Amino acid sequence: MIRTHRRIQRKNFTWRLNGNDRKPLMQPMDSREALIALNMIEGIGPIRARTLVEHFGDASAILKASKSELLRVQNIGEDTAEKIFSWEKTIDLPGELKRIEDYGCHVLIQSDDNYPPLLREIYDPPLALYVKGQLLTKDKNSIALVGSRMATHYGLETTRKLGYQLAYLGVTVISGGARGIDTLAHQGALSAKGRTVAVLGTGLNIVFPPENRELFERIAASGAVITQFPFNRPADKQSFPIRNRIVAGMSLGTVVVEANLSSGALITSNFANEYGRQVFAVPGRIDSPRSKGCHDLIKKGAKLCEGAEDILSEFEYLFPGSNKPPTAGETGALPSLELNENEQRTLVAVKPGEESSIDEIIRASGLHSSAVSVALFSLEMKRLVRQLPGKMFVRNS
Repeated sequence: MIRTHRRIQRKNFTWRLNGNDRKPLMQPMDSREALIALNMIEGIGPIRARTLVEHFGDASAILKASKSELLRVQNIGEDTAEKIFSWEKTIDLPGELKRIEDYGCHVLIQSDDNYPPLLREIYDPPLALYVKGQLLTKDKNSIALVGSRMATHYGLETTRKLGYQLAYLGVTVISGGARGIDTLAHQGALSAKGRTVAVLGTGLNIVFPPENRELFERIAASGAVITQFPFNRPADKQSFPIRNRIVAGMSLGTVVVEANLSSGALITSNFANEYGRQVFAVPGRIDSPRSKGCHDLIKKGAKLCEGAEDILSEFEYLFPGSNKPPTAGETGALPSLELNENEQRTLVAVKPGEESSIDEIIRASGLHSSAVSVALFSLEMKRLVRQLPGKMFVRNS
């Protein structure tokens, strides 16, 4: 078939299509734009894209390649080569770039400093991450909380508590934004005024489930809502496992709070196990179908989790006993040991060199009992006090 000369124009690039070749006539698109386009092509996943980049040296060069050049790349067949060669027929890149701008989000690629470092380590990191809000360096200290959409009251309250405790201590809570356990994980973190990240199985502009619209807005305001899917991509059976690998890949560990034996949360824990990350499971009633998945994980070696201390004990470098900098073997951005007002008042109320009961600490601090309990938990995690039998507390030397 003979192709006639025509031009595709955008503000900073122009291509001429002629037969089986593309040649730039003006400044070419940059790698970020090229990766956004590649991410929109059906069937071009992270692994295939990595092979293409290794062959051509740069993402933009892939979209300039002739069909015959594409066919020389390992594992690139006729169908895939045609999709890439004729990408402009199916992909509206200028429209996608405008949607990104209009929606107030941005796209991260693997060469960006704030692309999640733990996610970069997995074998198939996303080509492009759409981000509403901000990902920060301290999000390297992150834990995933996942579980059933049809959760019990026990599962929901346990998740809220874990999300609150982790976020209060400076850990970023990662979850999938779904109904049930995911929603309570995000809500718990927000109630502690901490950071949480929701990983979606849709494009950013699709709110699923619809009742979480306000929740996603709150998450984006203080953390981030992210996805690897372009705008207008609806949810389907394939998108959620893809989403789950990001949840596991971004996190130091994954906690399954409540799940039956066919729950998608077990897919997330499987990814975590593949990536060499710690897996935790919260035990439940032995006669509850929604705890069967957690009990099965524990039988297979997952760490039993009864509270945030069980999680953080696996990552002691997050809360060192002093302000010394981390050693070379310690990953993560260490949270500061600065204390908030409640923690300062509670610590002062624990008499140096003496055992103090919780009632004495409440009276001496002048704080409500619930505030003292939260502060003592944080001080324990920060290795500043330790609890003795009988609800007695002492300062660590």
